[in-house]
Amino acid sequence: MSIISVKNLEKRYGNNLILQNVNADIEKGEVISIIGPSGTGKSTFLRAINFLDPPTGGEVFFDGVKINKKNMDAARRRMGMVFQSFGLFSHLDVINNLIAGPVKLLKMPKKEAKEKAAELLKTVGLSERAHFFPRQLSGGQKQRVAIARCLAMSPEVILFDEPTSALDPTMVSEVMAVMRSLAKSGMTMIVVTHEMDFARDVSSRVFYMDECGIYEQGSPQTIFTSPGKPKTQAFIFNIRSYNYEIASPDFDYAEMLGGVENFCFRNAIGKKTANKLILLAEELVINIVTPKYGACSLSLNFSEKLGTYELSVSYRGEKSDALETAKDELSVTMARKSAKEIRHDYSEGRNTITAVL
Repeated sequence: MSIISVKNLEKRYGNNLILQNVNADIEKGEVISIIGPSGTGKSTFLRAINFLDPPTGGEVFFDGVKINKKNMDAARRRMGMVFQSFGLFSHLDVINNLIAGPVKLLKMPKKEAKEKAAELLKTVGLSERAHFFPRQLSGGQKQRVAIARCLAMSPEVILFDEPTSALDPTMVSEVMAVMRSLAKSGMTMIVVTHEMDFARDVSSRVFYMDECGIYEQGSPQTIFTSPGKPKTQAFIFNIRSYNYEIASPDFDYAEMLGGVENFCFRNAIGKKTANKLILLAEELVINIVTPKYGACSLSLNFSEKLGTYELSVSYRGEKSDALETAKDELSVTMARKSAKEIRHDYSEGRNTITAVL
């Protein structure tokens, strides 16, 4: 029997239909990653499951029992939830954030609750922060405390609502490490996430949400390498590509390089390769192409089949290889050394330099 069953779930806000006819069965020990574009009801689906935002139609069953307004509090105690905004009590230190729920809701003796809280803080690597207040913690530390606080209630399922979306990229890995550890321990997890490496490497199944429901679901291998439906295919292609248009040499180069860095982060690209891609974007666009040709386009793509990354810079004009005509010889040398292959192509009035890693 599934630990969670969703039958014909519907959610409306007035006349605005968010979810319609959503069906899902989640087995104990599964890790479900929910992905998809913004505004497709991913977080709403999560909140409807535990009645934080009750559905307007359909049914949700937890461990075979239908959830309703009378028993939803009892169901929530068995379904922990971790939010993107942490939700810690600012007036309480870390240890008291952890014991508040067990003491007040589970009637656990305070001494026992503190002992359990201390163990959980050790598990998430924050024993030394037990008496710190939330304002004294980094974003990653706050989220790890939020996970520990959730675990303090001994949930059977944990719902994660984009737990890393409010974090600086440097802090994401510490939270993901805790979540990976939970998955290995057998915890049932439903995770709304933009962390595609987690969805790809840790999930039992992936739900892609669109068109007011679960548009497509399958194993990570299926969803990330051979999705069957057009919108899933377009979404997966999008996360494996990055495009940036440069109108003049005075463009916002920090924004462009930030986009390249974010692409590397989303696709869990190793530091060495990521540094090479950032360097190539900087040398080819900033130092080689724009000083002479002005407007150009940057394109960065990952080929799952070949396991390679291609960074291309295109610019209009007569046939001319910017690498051959560049005045900055050092930049050309650095670009060539950073790529396995670098080539120039010309077609229909457009030059393209492509670097392959």
